[in-house]
Amino acid sequence: MAVKKVYKVIFYNNEEIFEVYAAHVFPSEMYGFIEVEELLFGERSQLLVDPSEEKLKTEFSGVKRTYIPMNAIVRIDEVEQEGMSKVTSVGSSVTSFPRAPGKSD
Repeated sequence: MAVKKVYKVIFYNNEEIFEVYAAHVFPSEMYGFIEVEELLFGERSQLLVDPSEEKLKTEFSGVKRTYIPMNAIVRIDEVEQEGMSKVTSVGSSVTSFPRAPGKSD
């Protein structure tokens, strides 16, 4: 029995980081893009609804294939099973490293 591959794709999109799961990921014929097909969203029955996953479901509803610029890709992993897709804000938890007063780069 063939094992179904699942890919976790993390990329930047408009000041946010998207983490999605897909069945197929490969270089696109359009230069500079990665092609992501068959986005996977959990069909679990839950009492709690994750707003970031719902946002992704809405944004990608009806999308068969999406093209992501290579420079927006943070990471692509082949994983054993799909997880929860999510959106996080860039810079919400990033703190700059403290420097000594009067020092410049």
